[in-house]
Amino acid sequence: MPRYTIPVLGLEISFKTDADKVRIEAAKDVLEDRFGELTRGGKDVSREKLLTCLALSLADDYLEHGRKIEMMEEKINALLEK
Repeated sequence: MPRYTIPVLGLEISFKTDADKVRIEAAKDVLEDRFGELTRGGKDVSREKLLTCLALSLADDYLEHGRKIEMMEEKINALLEK
């Protein structure tokens, strides 16, 4: 499993993953874009609170996509049973 060290939001992060470099860069870009959206309001919010909001947002997206996949699988199964 390859090891990567990349800068994310000003922090050097090291980790191992099976994901390729393109996928890692795309994920980093999503994270930095979302962080930018949260900081555009100009409010003086701590980095920890912003990162927590970002993590919650991404977790919600993950759960919502999982729910949509389940619904599609149910529809496909219903169609196959006909």
